[in-house]
Amino acid sequence: MGDVWREVLSTQEEPERWIVLGAAVLALAAVLFTPVWRVARNVVTIAHEGGHALVALLSGRRLTGIRLHSDTSGVTVSRGRPTGPGMVLTVFAGYVAPSLIGLLGIVMLMSDRITALLWLSLAVLAAMLLMIRNIYGVVSVVATGAAVFLVSWFTPSEVQGAFAYLFIWFLLFAGVRPVFELQSQRRRRPSPQSDADQLARLTGVPGTLWVGVFALVNLAVTALGVWLLLF
Repeated sequence: MGDVWREVLSTQEEPERWIVLGAAVLALAAVLFTPVWRVARNVVTIAHEGGHALVALLSGRRLTGIRLHSDTSGVTVSRGRPTGPGMVLTVFAGYVAPSLIGLLGIVMLMSDRITALLWLSLAVLAAMLLMIRNIYGVVSVVATGAAVFLVSWFTPSEVQGAFAYLFIWFLLFAGVRPVFELQSQRRRRPSPQSDADQLARLTGVPGTLWVGVFALVNLAVTALGVWLLLF
């Protein structure tokens, strides 16, 4: 066990430049190519609902459950005051979570903590699994965790590095598309349950403006992430 922890806490060499760039291209393609996106978006939903859950706990709310659905939607249920800053932050966190998680991952990659990043991802997924309340959600989280575990446990450091960069590039890029999908969905089929419309009821600020805030935050974080990784 001591050897395992030494490996997790040790530093690993950054992959060659072409691998980092190749991972960025593959991640961007996964976001832009719709057939791949339909599957890969499940990872974004996990990050989205994880963002709701984490902020709910940090703001003093009681987390009661998370559901992930096959159409890549999800819902996180928490108990506490139905209004106020804690509720606003909890609702706001979902759409900005993937990009911000990607930025946090970049900080770890820049410190050459590749294995630690993978194992931290496993720990977060394991904690999230305890709160999942439907079968598809369990399958989705377990499948994602299994992929990360297999790479972190059975592959050499070069493969781990390539996978970690692909994973972080994907989260960084993938935070943007759902925001535009949200606005498109609001135009076609308005739903009072969307995050933007919930925020509109909580704050009095129109939902479309909240969509704009989501977009600005994610685009800014993505631009910063690209700059950090490439320049």
